[in-house]
Amino acid sequence: MIKTIEVVFDGTVFHPMESVALPPNTRTRVTIETVLPSEEKAASFLHTARTLHLNGPPDWSANIDEYLRGGDLSHAG
Repeated sequence: MIKTIEVVFDGTVFHPMESVALPPNTRTRVTIETVLPSEEKAASFLHTARTLHLNGPPDWSANIDEYLRGGDLSHAG
């Protein structure tokens, strides 16, 4: 299988920008091509939000003002 994915190098490790469907410890071959800043795609909001692994109450979006401003949360579950 050959697949091209974008990764970010943090100085030590390459982090894929999308999920990789490979079992742990699968040997792979990597070819490095530097992506110039003008060629980089801006990360979408949804991609960024998913990477944060946020957890919150099920009514978070409906009652965001109350959660942010510390209003009456007695109805929150």
